[in-house]
Amino acid sequence: MPIFDTHAHYDSNAFQTDREAVLEALPAAGVGLVVDPGCELESSRAALALAEQYPHVYAAVGIHPSDCAGAGDAEFDAIRELCRHDKAVAVGEIGLDYYWKDNPPKEFQQSVFRRQIELALELELPVIVHDREAHGDSLAIVLEYPELRGVFHCFSGSPEMAVELLKRGWYLGFDGPITYKNAQKAPEVAAVTPLDRIVVETDSPYLTPVPFRGKRNDSRNLPYVLKKLAEWKDVSIEALTQITWENGLRLFPKIQNPEE
Repeated sequence: MPIFDTHAHYDSNAFQTDREAVLEALPAAGVGLVVDPGCELESSRAALALAEQYPHVYAAVGIHPSDCAGAGDAEFDAIRELCRHDKAVAVGEIGLDYYWKDNPPKEFQQSVFRRQIELALELELPVIVHDREAHGDSLAIVLEYPELRGVFHCFSGSPEMAVELLKRGWYLGFDGPITYKNAQKAPEVAAVTPLDRIVVETDSPYLTPVPFRGKRNDSRNLPYVLKKLAEWKDVSIEALTQITWENGLRLFPKIQNPEE
């Protein structure tokens, strides 16, 4: 059963020297699908270019909270246009990031987040939410939009927050940090998350799992994430691979199942 990496940034400069080789190697390594989310206009366009080049790659387009300074009508109009591409499957990566002190002001991040949520609803697309050190505001904003669906990427909130999202049909993304020794909340979040709401991600080139922590990440490392989750959920790795594949296809309905 192939693996679905629902979040990887192959447009990143970290893959500048061997991007083509890595992406071409994924299917033979068991990775059947990848979604590459943009972080602003340039990376959204780059993600779509990769999606056009590789059948197993799809893109999301959006403006990341760390990159939203100066975003205005022209940027939102451009994102709307990119969303119409056949291989643009979500609005993302969008959300809130209060971790970095030099990020745009919180109120501005929230405004950009809301505008992109409204765009996703208008175009009937799911969203990929980035939430770093902003759990309360991220949850409050998405709950303003009862029809909104998507995934909280690399979910780092509490089990209680997870339950609130799960009640409303959201998916939760699990990444390399669940393999780290200090992953204390992750087993509790996994425990309250039904199998049919789990997706697996690398966030390549970031968040590399043990035993390769500290090196550049790519989708071929996802079996380490699957192994840890399978232990926690008491299922086989093969079963979880199948389940997360199907979950990813439900999360991103524009993707055609290459297995069919």
